[in-house]
Amino acid sequence: MRALASLFALGLMMALFHRVTAGAALEARATLALGFLLLAAFVAGDLAGRARLPRITGYLLVGFAVGPAWLGLVRPDEVDALRFIGDVALGVIAFAAGSELALPSLRGQGVALARVVAGGIAFPLLVVTAVLLSVSPWFPLTVHQPPGDAVAVAVALGALSAVSSPAVAMGMLSELDARGPFARMLLAATVFKDLAAAILFTLLLAAGKAVASAGALHATAAGTALLGLVASLAAGALLGYGLSRYLRLIQRHTALFVVAVAVVAAEMARLLHLETIIVALAAGLYLATFSPVECERARHELKHGWQPVYILFFVLAGAGLRLNALAELWPWALLLIGLRAVGLRYGLRWAGRHPSVTPALAREGWLGLVPQAGSALGLAQVARRAFPEWGVSLETLVVAIIGVHELVGPICFRRALRRAGGITEDIADAEGSRGGAVVALGGGL
Repeated sequence: MRALASLFALGLMMALFHRVTAGAALEARATLALGFLLLAAFVAGDLAGRARLPRITGYLLVGFAVGPAWLGLVRPDEVDALRFIGDVALGVIAFAAGSELALPSLRGQGVALARVVAGGIAFPLLVVTAVLLSVSPWFPLTVHQPPGDAVAVAVALGALSAVSSPAVAMGMLSELDARGPFARMLLAATVFKDLAAAILFTLLLAAGKAVASAGALHATAAGTALLGLVASLAAGALLGYGLSRYLRLIQRHTALFVVAVAVVAAEMARLLHLETIIVALAAGLYLATFSPVECERARHELKHGWQPVYILFFVLAGAGLRLNALAELWPWALLLIGLRAVGLRYGLRWAGRHPSVTPALAREGWLGLVPQAGSALGLAQVARRAFPEWGVSLETLVVAIIGVHELVGPICFRRALRRAGGITEDIADAEGSRGGAVVALGGGL
């Protein structure tokens, strides 16, 4: 009750400040909004833990509740002004995810990882594409379009359904302190699946030009996005090289320098139209692969400041959620969400036919691939530019679906870990009752 009262009091105070500062400068209002979001998220995370939900879900829900989409205590221009800070937090999280995945250590799991990634991409792509083609005469985006355009839209939505979220995966593993083989494989599969799905999406979008009607699809948008992905990987590797050289010379303030690298990555992505998450992932992968000692030091120091970073990113992500399309297109959104879940489930079952994939991963791993977030939103913007006539409608539907996956994804991820036997209800309940952010996992993962 005390946490609920605190959250209610914070809301009343922000409602008052919302009126008082209506004519203030944007920078001042954004700063006030940021402080309010952080305080509200901290309380909401505690409430989520007591309700046996992931704390990340609490951050997302309170951000959505007080954001422009619902109560409006945080204005749209304030959310836009804080977007760069969210990108910096995303850069830190993505760097941490990449730093957990030294390529030499994954060689022994290469076959299993390849099958999980292939199944997690191919099956959702095929299932969503096939069903959308069969219902294209009734699907709102293709009901008045020629068959070729329907094929291009179905393939684009199928490719988008294959994208997952390394940020949510890393956030959940940090919250639960999961370090076992199952958790590690889930993180690796999410990262490499995200990279592969993004590249595949741009290639399929470019190939759709061959079947789409004249003017319906601008393949140059896909080509530009593909070049941006390649440039993001190159820029990330360059940042990783610079970070490794610095850490070999300087033994102090490692965490601060990593945050500075995230700021550089976010600013570089903004100026050069690159993807922050890809740049930071590549930097982390480079450091883990070529400078393991320095990488371990960076990871150790970053752990002391995890919680503020995750709160910052996910509460801002929640404030930016846009679910308005669900009011009119909810049957189609539910169809696409269900088809994606079916594709992921049977894709992991197919992967489990090989002995290198553990039964737990084949049975429960698909739940860990449910979350979607920033990278999928970036690809949705590419789809909007590629389809000039009705790309806005396509993006609106996709963004709403991504928002649903962003909200339910942490719950699914936690359920996957629990079903795999590495986290028990008793431990989770004890941590939730104390408001703790970390759940100790056993080695059974």
